[in-house]
Amino acid sequence: MGRVPDDVPEERWPRLLAQAWAALEAAPGGPGDAPLSQLAGGPGDAPLSQLAGGPGALEVTGDPGQLPSHLAVEDTAIACAGAALLAAAALGAQREHDGGRSAGGTDPRTARLDRGQLAAAVRSEAYLRVNGLRVSGQRSGSGFAPLSRFWRAADGWVRTHGNYPWHADALRRALGLPSGASADPEPVAAAIAGLRARDVEDLVTGAGGIAAAVRSADGWLASPPGQAVTAMRLVEGTQIGDAPGRIRPAGRLPAAGIRVLDLTRVIAGPVATRFLAALGGDVLRLDSPHRPELPLHARDGLPGKRSALLDLGAADGTAGLHELLSGADVLVHGYRPHALDRFGLTPDALAERHPGLVVVSLSAWGSTGPWGGRRGFDSIVQAACGIAMAESGDGERPGALPCQLLDHGTGYLCAAAALRALARQATHGGTQFRELALARTASWLLSQDRHEPAPEPGPAAGQPTWFITLDSAEGPVTMVRPPGELHGARLGWPGPLHRYGGDPARWS
Repeated sequence: MGRVPDDVPEERWPRLLAQAWAALEAAPGGPGDAPLSQLAGGPGDAPLSQLAGGPGALEVTGDPGQLPSHLAVEDTAIACAGAALLAAAALGAQREHDGGRSAGGTDPRTARLDRGQLAAAVRSEAYLRVNGLRVSGQRSGSGFAPLSRFWRAADGWVRTHGNYPWHADALRRALGLPSGASADPEPVAAAIAGLRARDVEDLVTGAGGIAAAVRSADGWLASPPGQAVTAMRLVEGTQIGDAPGRIRPAGRLPAAGIRVLDLTRVIAGPVATRFLAALGGDVLRLDSPHRPELPLHARDGLPGKRSALLDLGAADGTAGLHELLSGADVLVHGYRPHALDRFGLTPDALAERHPGLVVVSLSAWGSTGPWGGRRGFDSIVQAACGIAMAESGDGERPGALPCQLLDHGTGYLCAAAALRALARQATHGGTQFRELALARTASWLLSQDRHEPAPEPGPAAGQPTWFITLDSAEGPVTMVRPPGELHGARLGWPGPLHRYGGDPARWS
């Protein structure tokens, strides 16, 4: 299991994994209908083997301390990725059983994670190489543009996100600055310095941009949006209708033959759907031709998938979307709550038109409360909910997690939610809906014990087995392998890599 340094709490991840599994197993009318905080001292603190429908065994190898933080980052990452692996193993076992096939005499519900590889996987965007080079637009591997940063305001700090041109334009417009391609941070810094942080937040979000005043954890919990997020379950779930269960024949991998329609962008959603692809899913990603993805995220989020462009606003685009949904098993989308309602993607409309579908919805802040329809990214959620100040080095200037854990962790939880919903749909029928939010994952992280971070043990570049190189139209692409092993076999990305937007919008 690896050596545990004296200053790192030992084996917190089993408790977190048990909590994650309890949230995934939540069904209407079951214990998961209570907020996760109410599970303390209940199922979430029980050994995994004592949970109803226990997920099996997870072995964790490698030395702790790969993701040094004041918060339980590494243990939470293990819990999220471990839940996805165990959900995959459980679905594979169920499909074997339903098909009358033997699992070969081995326990089909075992999985293994290496801490070092997982630490690289949750920072995958920093390790991506095309022809041996960083992707154009990366800055020291951070993936952040000059207008995506912390700014000193008149009464504190504010964080903005300007990676996408339209968000950078909204930021400048909100501050009364000329729009255009300029990335000079000085005028923005001067404008923000004369304003209160909350005023900047209101101005920028009101203009369609993305910003958050930096709050303490207590300040966030006392705020209306913080209270709304805290009241959510880690994984919200519901079932609509009584569509018959879909019995799918087993394949070599747990999700073999499962069709996944991917309407996600940036990191969290693509992490979920690329993991489903690594598990054998047939994943088709759709993007708008009018809002292209950033090159870094397009490449890092596409392994194992096909990629097509479709204008949902056009009449034929909406019709094409529903034709694809008619052939899909799973829909994963990362649009703001209710943003897709006009395309017939409300829960009731989906249950009526596409009965038996599994739908996983991902957002920054959830679908309730005053921020339910607000845009957000991992870095923005860290600033608003108190993580940035918890990671402050001096108690004054905000800091950041050692990885974008809210994105990556929630992404693996989304994959786990899809896999458990597929299993439930097969046995209970209906159209299964699951909802997750970056801010809810943040609340879960902040609820754990804190400690002084241990020194990081060494660079991931020294472990070549954690990486894989695939062919693409642009040349060889090196990326982190999907984390984990099932049945003693490492997961991998199917190749070659497809070109962003280069596939037809239809199932193969």
